[in-house]
Amino acid sequence: MPQDLEPRLLRAFAAVAAELHFTRAAARLYVAQQALSRDIRRLERELGTELFVRTTRQVTLTADGERLLPHARRVLDAQDALAAAFAETDRPLLFDVGAPVGTAYRVLNHVRQAAPGLEFVARYLSGLTGAAAEMITGRLDVSSGRVAGLDPSLRADLAHQPVRYERMAVLLRDDHPLASLTEVPLDALAGETLYAGAGNAATAEWTDLAARLFTGRGIVMADPFPEIAGQEEFVRVVRKQGWSVLASTEFLTVPGMVVRPLVDPVPLSPISLVWRRGFTHPGLDALRTAAAQLATAEDWLKIPAGSWLPETDRSLMGSNCR
Repeated sequence: MPQDLEPRLLRAFAAVAAELHFTRAAARLYVAQQALSRDIRRLERELGTELFVRTTRQVTLTADGERLLPHARRVLDAQDALAAAFAETDRPLLFDVGAPVGTAYRVLNHVRQAAPGLEFVARYLSGLTGAAAEMITGRLDVSSGRVAGLDPSLRADLAHQPVRYERMAVLLRDDHPLASLTEVPLDALAGETLYAGAGNAATAEWTDLAARLFTGRGIVMADPFPEIAGQEEFVRVVRKQGWSVLASTEFLTVPGMVVRPLVDPVPLSPISLVWRRGFTHPGLDALRTAAAQLATAEDWLKIPAGSWLPETDRSLMGSNCR
């Protein structure tokens, strides 16, 4: 018998025991079914016994599973009480949504309607890499973006919930030859220079995704440029520089420019909610519920046929990290 069982493993066990169904238990915990199954197998290895009988038709508790359940519930109740005792539940939740458009902004608006009794303070500073360090030190509560683009040392201290695969796009001057197209094939961008945040350390995860997309396609990354803070300044700089910009299909309105989705293949930008591991707050619970509701209602986590997504991103989006 191990001396120190991780509460996460017991929580996974308790959820399956309550639902007697791995898919429903995974949804209850906001985790991927694959990740839940791994936790159950690990718990069984550590205890040296099988906890469930699994068939194609049903899941039932073994005798040892029945024996473990009341003990697991007492441990989890104690952990929840401890977390509640030290949680700062009376303060607003600080959420970096990046920009007043797109996935995180839509989640913010949804949770404000769904949980009017809670306060969500929005911050508009794009870049998950920059936000990660602030979340780890407690200066920021929640952000969003591409988790796979973070340094593993940062990822180890963060938890995430996959929310959406955003379609990527290109922002073009309205007199650009490609602007007349409703969709722009990636091959048509060969020889073009696109701005993708190079030089801005706070958005390194986006620049890395762009570099992976551009490789082998003849698309040139725009030279590094100092960090551009704020919507008004971004619009000014982009217009003055005359850049084409790698973007998402839901993007800021830039006068004199148009957003065109990319196709052949359809490149995807994976978006997760991200927070400090172990952080608890009623606003976080409400935010995660709102994100899951939108993802389900709008099929945000469906990967379309003929799409492009790095394998590292596909793997991380398939396994929730609580």
